[in-house]
Amino acid sequence: MRLLHTSDWHLGRAFHRVNMLGAQAAFVDHLVTTVRERDVDAVVVSGDVYDRAVPPLAAVELFDDALHRLAGLGVPTVMISGNHDSARRLGVGAGLIGRAGIHLRTEPSACGTPVVLSDAHGDVALYGLPYLEPALVRDEFGVEKAGHETVLAAAMDRVRADLAARARGTRSVVLAHAFVTGGRPSDSERDITVGGVAAVPAGVFDGVDYVALGHLHGCQTLTERVRYSGSPLPYSFSEAGHRKSMWLVDLAADGAVTAERVDCPVPRALARIRGTLEELLADPALARHEEAWVEATLTDPVRPADPMARLTERFPHTLSLVFAPDRPADDPEVSYARRLAGRGDLQIAEDFVAHVRGAGPDEHERAVLRDAFDAVRADETVREVAR
Repeated sequence: MRLLHTSDWHLGRAFHRVNMLGAQAAFVDHLVTTVRERDVDAVVVSGDVYDRAVPPLAAVELFDDALHRLAGLGVPTVMISGNHDSARRLGVGAGLIGRAGIHLRTEPSACGTPVVLSDAHGDVALYGLPYLEPALVRDEFGVEKAGHETVLAAAMDRVRADLAARARGTRSVVLAHAFVTGGRPSDSERDITVGGVAAVPAGVFDGVDYVALGHLHGCQTLTERVRYSGSPLPYSFSEAGHRKSMWLVDLAADGAVTAERVDCPVPRALARIRGTLEELLADPALARHEEAWVEATLTDPVRPADPMARLTERFPHTLSLVFAPDRPADDPEVSYARRLAGRGDLQIAEDFVAHVRGAGPDEHERAVLRDAFDAVRADETVREVAR
């Protein structure tokens, strides 16, 4: 069986101030063409179909167009909700849409109920694990500690139990939206840290033939059977080095996996350039970036006059301008943002406690801070969906 694995469409999202809807529509065209021309048997979409719980109408219309075109090809599609999606909204009409071969899996309670497809070699069971917010699904899975690993492990127990009851030789595919250990993040993914831990071990998914992951925006292979497709388009300059693609996965009769990357259309190249303003304007080696979307980091010791206007004369598609004078890290002039770069909310809070009283929090206080951050994020998730 041939699967096309994609994820993280983020329909409705912009790239800085650039509307990406046209590029997203071009990706949908490419997806449909690939399904038709490469004899795809099923499409799997591993979450973050939309960029937010209440997407703009144009994004909903594009999603509707994609569903109609995929259904028109007669190729089954399985989709799960991600942490950016409203699971309840995305799942509206799932029963009716399923009759057209578009299977939306947004309910945690249905993790152990697969979409079963067949080929000449027998059945393939596709299990959809939507993004599982630990604080909101702990009761569903009966776990005492609300963490990503515990709820995913409980969901996978249901998958393995269902699979064990099926005919011998049934092949299996799991769709999941999670941060799995070994994956490389970028700046454009929403933080899903719970209790100070974001990642889960790949071993959680043991026992299935292929795991189609979503959430991280870089295409990557964790094992031959566990892969991220990545986002089809860039959503931050940290993705400048990404090759945007989908996975074309062949699942053999014995469950063996072979995979091929299928490149996605590139609306415009990304470039990150760094130096003084005069260096950036004069360096002939930067000519290759003149038509790219550019993030320029200026290292001038003093902020130059009209930097954006001058940069766009040479690089008309400059979207981001960063000031980072070359100074020692302990220089008092180093910006607050630079000092916080790469630090999570919990780390920042712990640093604040240490700054105020001269000593960092003890283990009990760290637990209080972790619980507070987890409760706030869970509450924000509930309120966003309820809007």
